[in-house]
Amino acid sequence: MKFSSLNKQYIAIIGDVKGSRELENRSDVQRMLKKVLEEINIKYDGDIASKFLLTLGDEFQGLLSNGTKVMEIISEIERELYPIKVRYGIGIGLITTDINKEMAIGADGPGYYRARNAIEYLKENEKKKQRNVADIRFEFKGDNQGSEKMINTILSLMTVIKEAWSDRQREIIWDMMKHQDSQVEAAKRLGIQQPAVQKSLSKGNYYSYKEALETIGTALEEIRRQDV
Repeated sequence: MKFSSLNKQYIAIIGDVKGSRELENRSDVQRMLKKVLEEINIKYDGDIASKFLLTLGDEFQGLLSNGTKVMEIISEIERELYPIKVRYGIGIGLITTDINKEMAIGADGPGYYRARNAIEYLKENEKKKQRNVADIRFEFKGDNQGSEKMINTILSLMTVIKEAWSDRQREIIWDMMKHQDSQVEAAKRLGIQQPAVQKSLSKGNYYSYKEALETIGTALEEIRRQDV
């Protein structure tokens, strides 16, 4: 199904598996990524303008009609693929071609240009071996530079928090993020006591991390209302 994208803003997402050429199980990772993307397409169908799919072997892309679920989708992909890491370029802007709901191939416009620029920016930073470089970068239209800088700065700070997690802290924090319920319920699922959950959440700065995610979501909603 194709539809016109004239004068409508979209969120273009390009994902790129880090160090994919060095992976010994590259074909297995590609199959796993394909399965995860298929699940994302089903779960977030109402937010997706063009379905996520693999494009260049170890790269994938998709198009969202709004920014409400951007970080939720990325977080879910991150959890399902771990320890495989992915860099994400996210561009907000017009799509100047018709859009095919069934596949994010063939669409073009400023939204995708910005997503590609964001990916290249991340790759360049990695070459400079900067520490705690975020794996996610947003790019907006020129008059939203303040919001862009704020979101990307928050993402860098979130990376600092995330990189300090122990394996146990990550397991507990991701369980809380996935299920969005109580510490008691998380403890039951993980077979541990509630105080152990509380301790890991505290040491892992879970609530600061969660608030940062929510702040990005709010900022994206405001940007959309301003019709970037």
